[in-house]
Amino acid sequence: MQLASFYEELVTHGILKPLTAPVEGLVEREGSRNFVAPQGISSVVKYYLEQSGAEVSYEQQVTHISLRDGRWEVSRKAGPPEQFDVVILTMPVPQILQLQGDIVNIINASQKQQLESVSYSSRYALGLFYEAGTGIAVPWAARYIADNPCVRFISIDNKKRNIESPEIGPSVVVHTTVAFGSEHLDSDPEEVQQIILSHLQRIVPSLPKPSSIKCQRWRYSQVTRAVPNCPGQMILHTQPLLICGGDGFTRSNFDGCIESAMSLAEAVKPHLQQFQTQAAKIPPD
Repeated sequence: MQLASFYEELVTHGILKPLTAPVEGLVEREGSRNFVAPQGISSVVKYYLEQSGAEVSYEQQVTHISLRDGRWEVSRKAGPPEQFDVVILTMPVPQILQLQGDIVNIINASQKQQLESVSYSSRYALGLFYEAGTGIAVPWAARYIADNPCVRFISIDNKKRNIESPEIGPSVVVHTTVAFGSEHLDSDPEEVQQIILSHLQRIVPSLPKPSSIKCQRWRYSQVTRAVPNCPGQMILHTQPLLICGGDGFTRSNFDGCIESAMSLAEAVKPHLQQFQTQAAKIPPD
């Protein structure tokens, strides 16, 4: 399946739309097309989860993965452990290496070296939210800033998504530079927020006062160095299957995520077929 078919499907269902709003400072790559998710990037994830029919449990922080009677026992911060036939890990690579249990010894020296070589940039994201009817008088929907030590990107989000409405208040999203994010990674978020706001005020003096603000530390923003020579995934254990993937095994854009997902699916498929075959051989009661 070609990558283009994924975009076509998402556009057909209104999950993605071609980016038509003006973006100042955008570097256009030859042959590339830019899209926007009108309901936010989470709508892409929700679409695929709905298509899968999977039962999803949120806010489950995995702490340990161990072998128990030929299956994986997965422990979490809150609640009892559960057992699984296949485990797929797609969290940032440093968080895979922080897991405890048998997985520590299952990851071999070569794999550990490859996983440890993965690096990420860090940023802060600031969200400014306004009452309905507030006007933000700038000629662009988003803007890349090339000459500020703190702010790299500003987006009038509803304008960028082309969903402006008198009933919905506008919002502004600010991303910091990588250098600023790294320098202030462990700083007090309140202090960081004030620094970002002071720079933002100088860049866009006409920006009105928001009704609320949210400052988000983005420790694992984008992959700066992926797992070397890895086709989108890494099998840590075959029987039962323990496999990891995600943008840390390709690159940090939507194409990279799709490529890793396809690679994971190809690796997992034979194991699912094996379970189906075993189930077919079990006589009914």
